[in-house]
Amino acid sequence: MRHSVNSLSTWLRRVDRWTVLTGAGVSANSGIPTYRDRTGNWLRVSPIQHKEFIESEAKRRRYWARSMVGWVGISQAKPNATHHALTALEQCGKIDTLITQNVDRLHQKSGASNVIDLHGRLDRVCCLHCNQYESRDAFQTRLLRLNTFVSDYAHIAKPDGDADVPETYIAQTTIPTCEKCDGVMMPDVVFFGGTVPKSRVEAGADALARTAGLLIVGSSLQVYSGFRFCRMAEKLGMPIVIVNEGDTRADSMASLKIDTAGMSRLVAAIDEINPIQESQSA
Repeated sequence: MRHSVNSLSTWLRRVDRWTVLTGAGVSANSGIPTYRDRTGNWLRVSPIQHKEFIESEAKRRRYWARSMVGWVGISQAKPNATHHALTALEQCGKIDTLITQNVDRLHQKSGASNVIDLHGRLDRVCCLHCNQYESRDAFQTRLLRLNTFVSDYAHIAKPDGDADVPETYIAQTTIPTCEKCDGVMMPDVVFFGGTVPKSRVEAGADALARTAGLLIVGSSLQVYSGFRFCRMAEKLGMPIVIVNEGDTRADSMASLKIDTAGMSRLVAAIDEINPIQESQSA
């Protein structure tokens, strides 16, 4: 579908308060690759599954070997124009809650204040036995201390801090345990196949109930954890506006779909309405 920026800015003005749902497309311009192509198909091999991480030491070693290299790109990533534009929209009162499927915390780095990290956050790890948290930076320091060979390996960016590494590299990797109980450490994220905590889903549903529209940005909605909010919005009879450079699972539900050059057109539309909001609040 093709719609003008004016159509998008009109919709942004028309709805008093939005709930926003964002996906990997928002962070692509920050150097964090997406999982899927424009038609929703995997671009690479399927990512690690939640059950695999929990049950298999070999899978955990593979994950941390790759993450040890990939974390560099995530930790150094900066918010891009889309993150900043959405934060500006929140600050002028047009966004009530921002639900993100991303785990990179770039919305928070851009200044957004009311964010639901639907799939968790990659900047900390958690012990599966005692639930002790540790910052990912601190855990990275321990990883590198145990695996000194990593410094010679070049980083190749993959989604969510993943990186390609050879099998010989994985075989050498030693994983730190919990400093409190010696338990297994896991990133504080919901892997594919895992269950989003009920409290996060309920918080998103509450946000929809007190707002008047759902704005989807940069998500194909192939994963049900995000798509469920489209179904909720449809039941509530509220408009659904989608900005995504590719097909989504909810295209048939959309009041407006922006496809071509979606992120830049969203930024332009938000820039267009911001002065109006500022003058109204003056």
